[in-house]
Amino acid sequence: MTVGEVTPLEQPAEGPFSTRQLLRLDEALRIADQVTGLNFSIYLGDLGEPLRAAAEELHHQTRDPQRAVLIAVSPNQRKLEIVTGADARKRISDRDAKLAGLSMAASFAGGDLAGGLLIGIDQLATHAGAA
Repeated sequence: MTVGEVTPLEQPAEGPFSTRQLLRLDEALRIADQVTGLNFSIYLGDLGEPLRAAAEELHHQTRDPQRAVLIAVSPNQRKLEIVTGADARKRISDRDAKLAGLSMAASFAGGDLAGGLLIGIDQLATHAGAA
């Protein structure tokens, strides 16, 4: 490898994340699912209006919505919604979700979309605890 050559894991994938970032996000989601017994997912893209209703509709489309935690991020609209199903809400309070959201927003503001999502997944999974 020569200086300046980009390895395959550092090359940009389709979208805002590199392959390495996508792998890290996938691993974080898988671990959060395994540890908590909940189903974590991310939606990245524009949300319809009203934002919360659009995020809730996406949440209802997830596998087992009662146990699902959806992090919906719309970079173009500069909006973030965290939606939890009934079972997940028993373990992740609104306050916990807001704290995770603030941490994610701080990373997003610094230009680190993947890092913010990783922080959010970790905080939400930590608040949910082990299954």
